[in-house]
Amino acid sequence: MPEMIPAPRRRPLWRLFIMPALLVVAAAAWSGFWFYAASEVGVRADAWRAQEAKAGRIYDCGKRSVAGFPFRFEVRCDDASVTLVSQTAGAQAPFTARLGEILVIAQIYQPKLLIAEFKAPATLADRGQPPSMKVNWSSGRSSVYGLPDIPQRASIVFENPSIDRVNGPVSTPLARAGRSELHGRLVEGSAKDQPVIETAFQITGGSVQEMHPLLAVPFDVGVDARISGLKDFSPKPWPERFREIQAAGGNVEIVRSRIQQGDLIAVGAGKLSLNANGRIDGELQMTVAGIEKVIPALGLEKMLEEGVPQATLDRVAPGVKSQDLNNLVGALDRAIPGLGKVVKQNANVGVTAGINALGKEAELEGRKARAFPLRFADGAVFLGPIKVAQVPPLF
Repeated sequence: MPEMIPAPRRRPLWRLFIMPALLVVAAAAWSGFWFYAASEVGVRADAWRAQEAKAGRIYDCGKRSVAGFPFRFEVRCDDASVTLVSQTAGAQAPFTARLGEILVIAQIYQPKLLIAEFKAPATLADRGQPPSMKVNWSSGRSSVYGLPDIPQRASIVFENPSIDRVNGPVSTPLARAGRSELHGRLVEGSAKDQPVIETAFQITGGSVQEMHPLLAVPFDVGVDARISGLKDFSPKPWPERFREIQAAGGNVEIVRSRIQQGDLIAVGAGKLSLNANGRIDGELQMTVAGIEKVIPALGLEKMLEEGVPQATLDRVAPGVKSQDLNNLVGALDRAIPGLGKVVKQNANVGVTAGINALGKEAELEGRKARAFPLRFADGAVFLGPIKVAQVPPLF
């Protein structure tokens, strides 16, 4: 008899469809999750806008859309604007900034990190008025880590930023830089309880017009600071936040600052605080190489040649009378003809010697330098006995 060979056992066909079915279910679940989360973007954004509005910062978006399926969220805001109310001491009038587009990106696998890109240009205007300033840049980006709970660090960087004053079709340059960046991170406390923040601010190739000839020459600035005295990160106007820092005895510690402009190099460190009037008090220990290059740019020689207005003397040398100084130069000419002219021509030499006498000899980056304090008293800035600036109150 022939051998009986058993027929091969047939496997159920339904097993072949298990994996595809699971993939379909997973894809459907993922899609449902993504679209639900996308719908929540608008809810979260509106809640955040309502909080900020209470602090005098009113954000608006002409058109909002959400894309990026399946692995990230891309929230695009066209015709974005922010209106600031009561954000500076004594300024109650609303101020509005507008820019064409903001794109915010969050990856599904890294939801606590938000990256935003800003499309230039932006315009600045008093509310209801035509734009008075125009801000441009080649690239603008920011990042925040720690949301939606507690932000741990944040950064904002602009490449080739510029600010122009706008008067109808005419634009006048105000400020330029090759790069500007600001970084901050939470080092102590929490967002809800006495946070302490470390910040780093840098400007490369910066220049400012219409303020002082010194600022029109390109410069680099870097400042590392530590801010204490904050109560929390809840939305509030800046004057209120500054008042809060003052009441808590907080301060801004300049851990290190460095300014370079041509041959001039200056570094400094110290602490600044606010008094009950909202003005800055404190002292920075400065070390400066090449300070003699700054003296001619201050225009002191021209001041002596043309006579010194009292308003100028009140700013740079409080207590000295303009008439007394001008009469002194005239008296020198009458006593010995030409002596007054010699004094005028050598004014910068005397001023430089006076500034050198303020501190002591030092060395900075391999160069001879002077070390001296830069004092802040009730908002006035003093280089030794000479008042060089006045900072307005912050609240």
